[in-house]
Amino acid sequence: MTMDLPTVWIGLIGLAVLLYVMLDGFDLGVGILFPFARSPADRDLMMDSIAPVWDGNETWLVLGGGGLLAAFPLAYAVLMPAFYIPITLMLLALILRGVAFEFRLRGRRRGTAFWTAAFAGGSTLAAVAQGLVLGGFIQGVRVEHRAFAGGPFDWLTPYSLLIAAGVVAGYALLGACWLIWKTDDELHGDARRWARISAGAVAALLAAVSLATLLLHPRVAARWGYADGGFDLAQLGPRLWIPALGAAGLAILALGLRRSRHGAPFVGAALVFLSGYAGLAAGFFPYIVPYVLTYRQAASADNALALMLGGVAILLPAIVGYTVWVYWVFRGKVGADAGYH
Repeated sequence: MTMDLPTVWIGLIGLAVLLYVMLDGFDLGVGILFPFARSPADRDLMMDSIAPVWDGNETWLVLGGGGLLAAFPLAYAVLMPAFYIPITLMLLALILRGVAFEFRLRGRRRGTAFWTAAFAGGSTLAAVAQGLVLGGFIQGVRVEHRAFAGGPFDWLTPYSLLIAAGVVAGYALLGACWLIWKTDDELHGDARRWARISAGAVAALLAAVSLATLLLHPRVAARWGYADGGFDLAQLGPRLWIPALGAAGLAILALGLRRSRHGAPFVGAALVFLSGYAGLAAGFFPYIVPYVLTYRQAASADNALALMLGGVAILLPAIVGYTVWVYWVFRGKVGADAGYH
């Protein structure tokens, strides 16, 4: 039995993107919440909570983007011109955020204020840009003769702005739940309040995005068995586990906040994101350029995929092992004496 290499690669890229959203999502969320902290000391603690892991989390973005270029070059050639502007904004925001992370604790008073604002602004802009890319992706891109044929601002629509708002709220929720898990005392209480507010926003925006998707994008609606104002239960049935998973995540999140749990809110928020990710995949798979090119049509030759898979077989366990080790070493609560230097 021969290995289906394009399917293996689309699975690897999908996993890398999911892990990036989950892991870098919470540290972007911490930056989004920066302006709401009570004091510089609280912001120091917030930064200390992500200091050991934030740069490693972005490894998954590199793996996903590099994998797309190497394994599905046609998809990369079509999608990059379609989203040059928001992707460039995202990369600039991530660079600004990284510089601010290193400079904030080393600047004088005015410098600290500037780099604090830069860290918060870079985190928020990166989340907005990712939401705009996602919204534009769901809308689909114009392709003619296997090349992008649309305009530079096709991605900028009310729908993509709604998606961007949902991504910002979702990352804020992940960040708040991370701080619940990692901090104590006053900041811990503030994080619970932020989690309640952001959870309400996520639930509302998730409902709004779902409704807008069904009404504005008939191709996605058809995948969910929705047409003419009603659902085909026979087609919807196999996918019901996806919204059920999201509902379970919200329930775990709400119960964890109500009972003052420390880890449960983060687990619940992660399940909500997993549900949303699965819902997106169900809406456009097997298309890698919705709704024009499937991943098989865009894949490199099998010999190239096999050669690259050999490298990934060495690289991926190292990345996973390092990630697990870092999270294990820096487990537990972050104290005021855990300064990032």
